[in-house]
Amino acid sequence: MQHDACGKLGKLSLKHDTPILDTVQTPVDLRGLKKSDLPALADELRRDMIDAVSQTGGHFGAGLGVVELTIALHYVFNTPEDRLIWDVGHQAYPHKILTGRRDAMRTIRQPGGLSPFTKRKESDYDPFGAGHSSTSISAALGMAVAEKLKGGDRRAIAVIGDGAMSAGMAYEAMNNARQAGRQLIVVLNDNDMSIAPAVGSLSAYLARILSSRSFLTVREAAKKFLDSLPRTLAETARRAEEYARGIATGGTLFDELGFYYIGPIDGHNLDHLLPVLENVRDTDFGPILVHVVTEKGRGNPFGEAHKEKFHAVPKFDVATGERFKAAAKSPSFTQVFAEALIKEAEQDDRICAITAAMPTGTGLDKFEDKFPDRFFDVGIAEQHAVTFAAGLAAEGYKPFATIYSTFLQRAYDQIVHDVAVQNLPVRFAIDRAGLVGADGPTHAGSFDITYLASLPNMVVMAAADEPDLQRMIKTAAMLDDCPSAVRYPRGEGLGKPLLDDPEPLEIGKGRIVKSGKSIAILSLGARLGEALDAAGKLDAKGLSTTVADMRFAKPIDHDLIRQLAASHDLLITIEEGSIGGFGAHVMDWLAGEGLLDDGLKIRAMKLPDVFIDHGKPEGMYSEAGLDADGIVKTALSALRHNDISASPLDLTKQR
Repeated sequence: MQHDACGKLGKLSLKHDTPILDTVQTPVDLRGLKKSDLPALADELRRDMIDAVSQTGGHFGAGLGVVELTIALHYVFNTPEDRLIWDVGHQAYPHKILTGRRDAMRTIRQPGGLSPFTKRKESDYDPFGAGHSSTSISAALGMAVAEKLKGGDRRAIAVIGDGAMSAGMAYEAMNNARQAGRQLIVVLNDNDMSIAPAVGSLSAYLARILSSRSFLTVREAAKKFLDSLPRTLAETARRAEEYARGIATGGTLFDELGFYYIGPIDGHNLDHLLPVLENVRDTDFGPILVHVVTEKGRGNPFGEAHKEKFHAVPKFDVATGERFKAAAKSPSFTQVFAEALIKEAEQDDRICAITAAMPTGTGLDKFEDKFPDRFFDVGIAEQHAVTFAAGLAAEGYKPFATIYSTFLQRAYDQIVHDVAVQNLPVRFAIDRAGLVGADGPTHAGSFDITYLASLPNMVVMAAADEPDLQRMIKTAAMLDDCPSAVRYPRGEGLGKPLLDDPEPLEIGKGRIVKSGKSIAILSLGARLGEALDAAGKLDAKGLSTTVADMRFAKPIDHDLIRQLAASHDLLITIEEGSIGGFGAHVMDWLAGEGLLDDGLKIRAMKLPDVFIDHGKPEGMYSEAGLDADGIVKTALSALRHNDISASPLDLTKQR
């Protein structure tokens, strides 16, 4: 393989007072530096990342931990020809800075700015998009096998954290990695020291020896010799070799999965990293797993006391570490959920809570404090979480599988096969429903209404405000004869007074919150405030407007819909979800009942059939047309025009 590190320019010689980072626009420039310049570059890169995130907020700890590793990978491998795939993408900020995006880093997570994750459309150095964890090895394996089939020589390098290794998908990929041979390299970034023994000079020396061409050549020759021995003797020798290497390196598990294991290596010591990665690059053996130990949040300005909090941070003062975050006026929906669930669990010892590596994000850390024996964090394993919950439900317990909407997608087969088909009363608490802002389309909760409400036996609720959420948790806790789901948005609530003793809801029943005569807005979930604002504006135009909080996407309130259809000229459904959700169910029922034959007009407002880029939530909903002005525009258009909308996204029925 030709590497441009030894191109015509040779190695640049930089004066100590020259900012090295200013000379690096792309990895081509990086590979022109002397190795002795790289530690100073790492210091500058870390400072630059801290400064950028201080102005924008964003993912922080993981990126600070891989500064040296990022430099080493781009220095040793010929990116973008060699494919470098970052798992999740939380740790990719240094990678973005080194790959031509330094000047745009102050736009990250901002409307129209850089994505917080790797994104194929953003750079040739991002060969695979990320956002959800544990996908990197599968993607890299696909790329490596494609290169092998082409007869080419480029490498695919997957960088995956130890947390992401808790997901079964990573092991499914590793179990098939033999097919890639030398084209595949996996770098295990162990930033929790959950796997690694102590690292130091001895382990670095062993890693260099075990990754060297001479050692691997001798090992291959020994393998051929073993093949000529009687079977029992050869097997004994192989086991002895694996056992010896396992004692030295701790890599037996990965060896069994077909990888040649090297490590652990200090991920902040370039003198250790570079020779090992160079050996790995130049070997003809593989696939190879390089185990690197790093410190998450290395160099952060917050101090050790904040170690768990700098995964993602708001804007902050670089000098002091003080964070600039507006004080919440109301408890978040997540807090309301957690406190409501704790109250239910105090009265019913069959209630359990399950999360998939998000105890703090879901509020279940508070549940764990109260009921440690009934709290289960299964790691990044949503499929297991759902079927585990089904097993609990089958034995009479009341599991609340508390998972972000976007991550619950990863367990859809389990929802269908293990829960819905068996009609087991698993309760799904779905946080981050709807558009989530700066994390963008990979984290948006756009599809859960559609993918859950299509399932037989499922009850699907959507909270409009805090008391509604309390009552829905109570309702779910009492539902023992079917699965159910409660969806609620990210962020703080509306400031509605909380209920001391919430009553359960009647299944499938909505409520009228404002009465009118001409237009009826059927709101599902957290768009209720915008629906009420729109109703006020329509009233001012002489169009008397009813607003209904429908509460249930399934079963829908047939009696209320029939009543509103009979007494209004126009029905508008609105939801924070994709096509095929609440509006589609209402349309289908109205058509089946023949209620559209009498001249009723109806419009279904939903998320458009596109992936909406990151931004401020209010701006994203405005772009989607799901704000008060969008509702008013939809109503006026429907009442002033008799033609069917030309947009394929609109579910319409005219006179």
